[in-house]
Amino acid sequence: MADLSKLEGTLGVKFKNQEVLKEALTHRSYLNEHPAWPLPNNERLEYLGDAVLELAVTEHLFANYPDFHEGRMTTLRAALVNREMLAEVAKEIDLQKFVMMSKGEAKDSKKAKDIILSNAFEALMGAVYLDCGYEASKEITEKYVLPHLEEILEKGSDRDPKSILQEIIQENMRLTPTYDVVRESGPDHEKKFEIGVYFGGKLFAQGTGSSKQEAENRAARNALVKLEDQSKRNA
Repeated sequence: MADLSKLEGTLGVKFKNQEVLKEALTHRSYLNEHPAWPLPNNERLEYLGDAVLELAVTEHLFANYPDFHEGRMTTLRAALVNREMLAEVAKEIDLQKFVMMSKGEAKDSKKAKDIILSNAFEALMGAVYLDCGYEASKEITEKYVLPHLEEILEKGSDRDPKSILQEIIQENMRLTPTYDVVRESGPDHEKKFEIGVYFGGKLFAQGTGSSKQEAENRAARNALVKLEDQSKRNA
């Protein structure tokens, strides 16, 4: 097992109960290979940590952005605590060096490992809350999660690209964009989807992803980039 004091140093906390920290780092697959491991998997702590993170982010948004309405704060919070973002935060603190998982999971796809890391970070926040208190959880959120807020605000990445595209196309073309699968590839456990976005039945842009939703969002983003380029050329 890795030296957990290094993780504590990064987080700026010292656990009174090391068992709760180890539990936060125990992926369920690890128990399959180590049935004698005395601790449960981290899923209950993940549930708790998700709520702790949401509260810390909500407090920050409420206190610092008085002009933002409820809907905007909700989308910003979602962008800060989604799986992609939390996986990136987990990598920033080198959490992958400490999470205990099976050898098979360790060799899995990037997407699968990112999900494990994201969930482990939530579990870690739950463990910090239980052992060190809410203020310690809040400080970690402020140190590692909230710095990403400025980038999200600059890019507008908290807004759903499909909704933005629909607003633009309905206003300018009186049409509603539609989405359809162009092609599927790969085995069932690692499927790839290529989806096109259509205006009035005409293909305008395409996007790929490991789920239809991801591919649709990328198609919408690509369409927005294409529309912006067209606008610049016509200016």
